[in-house]
Amino acid sequence: MGRTRTTNKGLPRGLQLKDGRYYHVTTVAPRKWTPLGRDRAAALLAWARLEGTEPDPSARTFEVVALRYAREVIPTKARRTQQDNVKELERLRAVFGRVQIDAIKPHHVRAYMDKRGEAAKARANREKALLSHVFNKAREWGFTSAANPCQGVKGFKEAGRDRYVTDDEFRAVWEHAHPAVQDAMDLALLTGQRPADVLKIRHEDVRDGALWVVQNKTGARRAIELSGELAALVARIEARPRARSGPWLIKDEDGQRLSATTLRSRFDKARRLAGVSFQFRDLRAKAATDTGDLAHSQKLLGHTKRDMTEHYVKRRIGEKVKPLR
Repeated sequence: MGRTRTTNKGLPRGLQLKDGRYYHVTTVAPRKWTPLGRDRAAALLAWARLEGTEPDPSARTFEVVALRYAREVIPTKARRTQQDNVKELERLRAVFGRVQIDAIKPHHVRAYMDKRGEAAKARANREKALLSHVFNKAREWGFTSAANPCQGVKGFKEAGRDRYVTDDEFRAVWEHAHPAVQDAMDLALLTGQRPADVLKIRHEDVRDGALWVVQNKTGARRAIELSGELAALVARIEARPRARSGPWLIKDEDGQRLSATTLRSRFDKARRLAGVSFQFRDLRAKAATDTGDLAHSQKLLGHTKRDMTEHYVKRRIGEKVKPLR
């Protein structure tokens, strides 16, 4: 029979707390100390894995699952999604952090949605979607076998954007824009790519008669033929003095990649001067609409389904129909 503990009371055999950190300590010489961090709940889970036993019930909180999700899942997502998920997870942890994962029920999710929806319905929908994914991961990792509490909880209806940018509006903003923003606008319109994908294009992506793009959001790959106005645009950019001072096609005055923040602020200034209200992201929809060919638009935008592109276009220009006579 082992000796009664005088220190680390309340901790299971093989788990010790020293100088504010938890360690898994083997009982057979030579004793091996494995650091498990400062968080008690996370340390209990790690200890349980090492010992091959069930974790302490107190470790099955949303907080513990959320921390693992942040560590293992969020880094695998696109950069913008990572940024959004970090903020969304902070809000969820503030509410559900200390709650046992099994104790989260649909009516709790409904209450969260209703309260959050008072200020931001779209964000409430995104946070519910993240909560659902975190809970599915909790089931996968063995924290719970309960049903996902987000199932059957209805989100808020969102109105999709239906803004179509006319040629005159585009030209008005373009004429007031900084040269780097003009390049970005032209590139976004001619390629139909998202703002983040436009800003990450490098000189080396222009090769073999095409502009090569890997979309951040979906991972879709596109080789956009370098011809017509696109070829002229790329030639115009690369002909400028110091064009090769950095690897990026769209760059600032120092040859550095034009940041999303700088693009937004300079674009907003040009909009104010032009008296026009469209957003930079609306140029992707304009590209899809202006091709006049849904099949072409689908390939250019990287949509997996034709009806996605069709919906994208019709919301902005409406559906063409014949008159009665």
